[in-house]
Amino acid sequence: MKQGWLRRLWRFLRPHAPALAAAAALAAASGLLALLVPLFSGWAVGAVGTEAGRVDLGRVALWCAGAALAAALSALFAYGAAAVLTRAAQAVSYELRKAAFRRISELPVQYFDTHPAGDLISRVCYDVDTVNAALSTDLLQIGTSVLTVAGSFVMLLLLSPSLAGVFFVTVPLSAALTWLQMKRIHPLYRLRSRGLGELNGFVEERVGCQRAVRLYQVEEADLAQFAVKNEDASRAYYRADCAGAALGPSVNFINNLSLAAISVFGALMYLSGTLSLAALSSFVLYSRKFSGPIRATAELLSDLQASAAATERVLDLLDQPPEAGDLPGAREPGPLSGNIAFRHVDFGYDPSHPVLRDFSVDIPAGSMVAVVGPTGAGKTTLVSLLLRFYAPQGGVITIDGLPLNRYTRDGLRRRLAIVLQDSWLCGGTIAENIAYGVPGATRAQVEEAARAACIHDFLASLPQGYDTVLTDTGAGLSKGQRQLLALARCFLSDADIVILDEATSDVDPETEEQISAALEHLRQGRTCFLIAHRLATVRTADRILVLRDGAVAEQGTHAELLAKGGVYRALYDAQFA
Repeated sequence: MKQGWLRRLWRFLRPHAPALAAAAALAAASGLLALLVPLFSGWAVGAVGTEAGRVDLGRVALWCAGAALAAALSALFAYGAAAVLTRAAQAVSYELRKAAFRRISELPVQYFDTHPAGDLISRVCYDVDTVNAALSTDLLQIGTSVLTVAGSFVMLLLLSPSLAGVFFVTVPLSAALTWLQMKRIHPLYRLRSRGLGELNGFVEERVGCQRAVRLYQVEEADLAQFAVKNEDASRAYYRADCAGAALGPSVNFINNLSLAAISVFGALMYLSGTLSLAALSSFVLYSRKFSGPIRATAELLSDLQASAAATERVLDLLDQPPEAGDLPGAREPGPLSGNIAFRHVDFGYDPSHPVLRDFSVDIPAGSMVAVVGPTGAGKTTLVSLLLRFYAPQGGVITIDGLPLNRYTRDGLRRRLAIVLQDSWLCGGTIAENIAYGVPGATRAQVEEAARAACIHDFLASLPQGYDTVLTDTGAGLSKGQRQLLALARCFLSDADIVILDEATSDVDPETEEQISAALEHLRQGRTCFLIAHRLATVRTADRILVLRDGAVAEQGTHAELLAKGGVYRALYDAQFA
């Protein structure tokens, strides 16, 4: 277990310290009142006596009423403590989720390349819920148990110090057993949380690609993989829960031994006249009150181990370094002309396996540059570097003569727009999807952007028009229609540099013509990057860069490259022969 996780969690607890203090005070009052119940009950038994016909009914009734009142008030204060602590725990959980989601939005893109989305979802949802359960229930019960154990032990010492000596043997035995079990349990709960995260990641991935699963008929293979991951998670749950479940009965066994010893020695002391009936009755009740919380706390400690493991996972997410900030003096870019230059750029996702090697190219402002080449040549990498998702390991990239890192990161990204091969849509109306990133856009601006993207007529023909609600998968829209919506976003953003990464792949010829017409409109006054495998979409580009092995193998217009008879011609013939 990482040291200090509770201390690190305290920064979320600190704002709610008054509520925590109030809950602690109410719980303490509840515990102290509960300690009166065994005392009053013992006195009531003493008032009954052992002689027939010698019962003091008035005193019995008085002490019974006192015990009932103390129990009622204890329950009332316990409810108040639980209500206050539950509210505080929910507030802490809210802040934890908010902080975790904010940190996800701040993480560098490379973090998501190595961490499945399902695992992150598990941390934000399941792990925070586990922390909430510990704060709202477990900590209160443990705190109350500690007070009850301490108060009961004081009363046991006052009633009979010699009989209380039994606990000097059983309590250390229980503590040693609990400590050994805790050392064994915590790693198991960490494995349990990790197993659930991996299972969530697999399910999230497969749910998102069901069309491909059905197309390639790999349902049985997916079920087999799921069975393995499900079995791993179930096994991790079983091991953790089984180890945790063994703790309570073990401690309970020791507590029952102590009760048996108290019954025997207490009876002998009563018969010898060294312990009164009232004191013996109260002592037995206090011994149960003393040992019961120890058993309950031992069981709760296993839950706390799960909470500690969950807290570590949430805090580990919060501890991840955010995306690198802006350099001192970085400027907020205004409108850009879009003159882009790559100067001797070296980059590799793994530095030992470079993707780009001494890459240099100039892209004039207002031009459309197409980037083609075989898979793995580095086409999409250029876009990732331009968007500052990654930083080059060598060389420099400039826009309008200024290195990218001399602009503010957020300001630079506002001047760029991108349409990906798989257009991303969010749950909401069509108008909200087009205005995503431009929340202040008016309906007139949204419709104008849709007209420019050649999709207004289709949207207007829908029963709810621009108020049609979409899911995040864009159900009900074709691939091309989703691409046109993404183009409408670009128009509305009024970006200076537009990047289309395989935006015309997997669409029918008619839709490709629409996208090409929208792109021809979009490129006016802007610098455009067009990354494509399908060479039919790059013929009108001002310049085509042919990448191979991380370098520019050829460049020129479509006609020039065909005439050269080199790499581009080979790619072209492979598609159109």
